[in-house]
Amino acid sequence: MSDPERPARPSVAQIREVCQPPAIRGRKNSEHWVADVYLRDISPYLTRLLLRTPITANQVTWLMVATGASAAICVLIPGLLGPILAVFLGQMQMLWDCCDGEVARWRRKSSPKGVFIDRVGHYTTEGLIPIALGLRAAGFPDAGWTNSIWPFLGALLAVIILYNKALNDMVHVSRAYNDLPKLVDREEVGVPSHSGLRSLRSLARFIPFHRAYHSVELTILILIAGIVDLVLGDLQATQVLLVALLIFGVVTIVGHLASILSSSKLR
Repeated sequence: MSDPERPARPSVAQIREVCQPPAIRGRKNSEHWVADVYLRDISPYLTRLLLRTPITANQVTWLMVATGASAAICVLIPGLLGPILAVFLGQMQMLWDCCDGEVARWRRKSSPKGVFIDRVGHYTTEGLIPIALGLRAAGFPDAGWTNSIWPFLGALLAVIILYNKALNDMVHVSRAYNDLPKLVDREEVGVPSHSGLRSLRSLARFIPFHRAYHSVELTILILIAGIVDLVLGDLQATQVLLVALLIFGVVTIVGHLASILSSSKLR
């Protein structure tokens, strides 16, 4: 749009043009697959409603934070109701995540504070869900869960996930400390220079276990495990899921660290 004055009540087409440029839709690492598949098709309709209110982009981001934390809390609800609600709220969290940026871009109100709150939201959600998973694996809220090892394993998984997420932010901090330009969000930037690591990275595309640690995938996996638990009549599937996430989490951290050090991200 060439007109610098944007209407307070834009059409969906106008929102798509201004708020979903190729630079946003084409991001390799910052755009989750659910946004590509369908959320970016839905978000302009919600953004249009939000723009008719006085709500700010940062307040929309706080809605994202609250929704993600609620998804983790729902994991604690026994049976299938909890995981179903968690999956729904996990999707809603990502929808708010699309809308806050669209509100900010339409109103030209992007800010470092908004980025910070966004990070708080994702770190909070993806730190709480593993803890809730550990409690669920222990049979919470039934008596006896306090003497179980599963809550400890859930907390350990939370540390692994948060450490893996922090590696990405460490890259940006390291570049900023050395006055390097902002990292371009393109796939080739993260390609390792070592041929062996490139082969392992290509293999991971066929078995993308490293993608299981986002709130969307975590809630879906917890729901699947909950369905199997219902069939088996115990919590065995949830417990197996937790152990598997721990094992592959360690593998993911080692691979992620090696990939960063071998790529052009720190050059």
